[in-house]
Amino acid sequence: MTSVHEDLLTIGAFAARARLSAKALRLYDRLGLLAPAYVDESSGYRYYRAAQVERARLVALLRQLDMPLARIAEVAGAEGAEAARLLGAYWADVEARVAGQRTLAEYLRGRLSGRSDEMYGKFAVETVDVPARVVITESRHTLADELPAWIGAALGRLEAAAQECGGVAAAPFVVYHAEVSMESDGPAQACVPVADEAAARAWAGRQGRGRETGVRVEPAARLAYVRITKAQVAHPQILAAFEAVEEWLGREGLEPSGPCREIYFADWAAAGPEDPVCDVAFPVRAR
Repeated sequence: MTSVHEDLLTIGAFAARARLSAKALRLYDRLGLLAPAYVDESSGYRYYRAAQVERARLVALLRQLDMPLARIAEVAGAEGAEAARLLGAYWADVEARVAGQRTLAEYLRGRLSGRSDEMYGKFAVETVDVPARVVITESRHTLADELPAWIGAALGRLEAAAQECGGVAAAPFVVYHAEVSMESDGPAQACVPVADEAAARAWAGRQGRGRETGVRVEPAARLAYVRITKAQVAHPQILAAFEAVEEWLGREGLEPSGPCREIYFADWAAAGPEDPVCDVAFPVRAR
């Protein structure tokens, strides 16, 4: 190397300063997280600058948080307060995910230990007859982690569109045509009842297929349902609500006559955690 490279460190010397292994440094290079300052073309040896030590240590620490590579690059490439903000946003996501997993583990412990009846006993199942209704719809294949954001956005779009269709005629709801989980993507269908069928069909005709929108007549049905709070809408509490209805149907000699649904009858943004906001329901018929 010429004198211009005299301040460079061999990979071994740099690894010692950074308290990392040469293997880790080669991995970081391969992942695009920390490139050498210079690579000798003839020998392939990597050389680093002392100023890169802090980034190497930061990358190693962020990897211990199981941070995805793209987010490590984002944090390591930011400055000061912005880097701290990005790290804080990532960790908030981690804590939310862990909280959800903790709740799911408790739910599964209840099922596995035979406490299902105790869980289902928290829900009072009722029935109601609903008339046929014209609904405008938006459908999507979605996994469970994307579902809450999509529901809010889709129902918001449909409620705005309902003003072209005679107005909202009843509580919006979401129909699940197949399971939505972290492995199964539905589809789910957001539905808003409207007052003017002709206007609704005209609206649907103008939409094209961009968001899989449509219009249909939801048939009259008897619904078996439980009313749940905003806090209970979160996964997996809502699973227990659906299962409570299914268990009740078995005892009453009934069966589902259509897909399950969530009916959102309250102002979600204004509701507190313990406020009723949603009916978990199945259309039902005698066996």
